[in-house]
Amino acid sequence: MTPPLGLQAALSALIGDAQLVPCPLPGTELSLWLLDADNMDRAFSPEETRRILHEPPYWSFCWASGLALARYLAANPEWVAGKRVLDFGAGSGVAGIAAVKAGALEVVACDLDPLALASCRANAELNGVELGYSADFFAEADRFDLILVADVLYDRANLPLLDQFLTRGREALVADSRVRDFQHPDYQRLEILDALTLPDLAEPWEFRKVSLYHSRRQPL
Repeated sequence: MTPPLGLQAALSALIGDAQLVPCPLPGTELSLWLLDADNMDRAFSPEETRRILHEPPYWSFCWASGLALARYLAANPEWVAGKRVLDFGAGSGVAGIAAVKAGALEVVACDLDPLALASCRANAELNGVELGYSADFFAEADRFDLILVADVLYDRANLPLLDQFLTRGREALVADSRVRDFQHPDYQRLEILDALTLPDLAEPWEFRKVSLYHSRRQPL
């Protein structure tokens, strides 16, 4: 299977011998175009390191929080069945694709990065589903039943977004493995899920424990 040309070119510009390959996700029926771990078992050159840090190809990974949320939706389809859903900071699109598979009426993958949206398109095609696409969350109407958020809070500068998700949707599900002192009066932790990032980055065990938080807009 030939990788998407634009995404492969973008990845090759960062890491010369890196390849995108279709990878089945454990515990799901999904596959994603991901960075081939077999080609990455080496030390990066200083120039490669600089490029990766400057423009990380996060869309070529399935992060633990996204995988955990995808599994959760498959096991609990009532969260999305028949609903309009927006996948915020979609990355590879794994959560949104899982929502479609679980019966969502509509799913919009939303990401600022054009390469991430291209990755969502390629992965939607790989899994035989259709997504909508948006590059601007705040340009979207307040029309969604549920906002999905996976692995967005790794940058603490994004924490104020927790106050914004319910401006576009009635409920939000937030999956995160990074914030240890998560405290927000409008969000309650539902449970802790086990997952890992693919390709495996040998992350510390605590990053494989994904907390799932829920918030619902209060009636006026």
